[in-house]
Amino acid sequence: MSTNALILSGGGARASYQVGVLNALADILPDLHNPFPIICGTSAGAINATALASHSGEFRQSALDLADTWKSLEIDNVFHAGWWPLIAGSLKIGGSLFNHGIGTSKPLALLDNAPLREFLSRIITFDNIPKNIANGNLEALCITALGYNSGESVSFFQGNSALRGWRRYRRVGTPSEITVEHLMASSAIPTVFPTVPLSREYFGDGAMRQMAPISPALHLGADRVFIIGVSGNRNPSHWGAPKYLPRPKHSPSMAQIVGQMFNSAFIDALEGDIEHLERVNHLLKLVDAQRCEKTHHLRPVDTLIISPSKPLDKIAGRCVRHMPASLRFFLRAIGATAHGGGSAAASYLLFTREYCNELMDLGYQDAMWEKDNIEAFFERGDQKNTFGA
Repeated sequence: MSTNALILSGGGARASYQVGVLNALADILPDLHNPFPIICGTSAGAINATALASHSGEFRQSALDLADTWKSLEIDNVFHAGWWPLIAGSLKIGGSLFNHGIGTSKPLALLDNAPLREFLSRIITFDNIPKNIANGNLEALCITALGYNSGESVSFFQGNSALRGWRRYRRVGTPSEITVEHLMASSAIPTVFPTVPLSREYFGDGAMRQMAPISPALHLGADRVFIIGVSGNRNPSHWGAPKYLPRPKHSPSMAQIVGQMFNSAFIDALEGDIEHLERVNHLLKLVDAQRCEKTHHLRPVDTLIISPSKPLDKIAGRCVRHMPASLRFFLRAIGATAHGGGSAAASYLLFTREYCNELMDLGYQDAMWEKDNIEAFFERGDQKNTFGA
């Protein structure tokens, strides 16, 4: 019997794109009751994943409610954006230089995201997660974060009692009761938001050092994965593009460098893992069925990937003007604008209605363009379930 998993990657405000895709899926297949028994999320994707896993209604309603949440989202729901919080954060980072680079009272961070903890506690009913597991609507919810002390990518999962943890090279899966602290840890963008103490170490953004983002879903029993990315790199229009680039007008700005670092953490690992999975699938097709069964851990995995058809950096460059004056000044100062070449960095912090709504519309449109592939993906799953029964 086949099992579908939903994989939601990280990316700060870029995660609003995922919501548009999910709403399109609900419209394309309105009769879907529970399309994803396994839901895995990282960084901001962890928040979307938990919102879906903790919802008590049908998938369509959970997707609509998630969209309503993002449509009403304001920057003040995520972090304090005034002049003084920004100055205080900068002073704390500067002051840490006189204390071995360690925060005195709180973990170091440029921004204070305490409002996010309150917001998530209000909109997510964590008590519904074990209820959904008990009634069979959910096999597992998995949230990944980086342990700063161990340097391991830890996947905290809450699921049925038959599931077991795992350990691979710098990758660990451990059963846990998912709380708001796991979401705060998984979405703690390095140096931007503070780390979070969990268990016996401090944790930060799950996209960091997550070498195999698809792996947790497979460990939890999935053999079919629906992946929503936040990068347009997989757009066919980019394939085979000429390597010639125009001469740059200036050296990279601070934000341009930081943006590439963020892209490396939030995007590259997922795209590399997708490529690896596709190669393994291709190799397994060349092996006869009997030999394939002897590989034990190796099995073909059916995939469907939805990614942005437009560069989110350019959309971010247009939407920076909608941010509060304090943030506009800060982003302009470090070059996080279209002119400074660092709009990629801004795209992760643009929790404005204008930006998030445009990304949701883009996600909806991209999924609708993939309507035939989406219908075929779930049709194949139904055929496998019937065969397995």
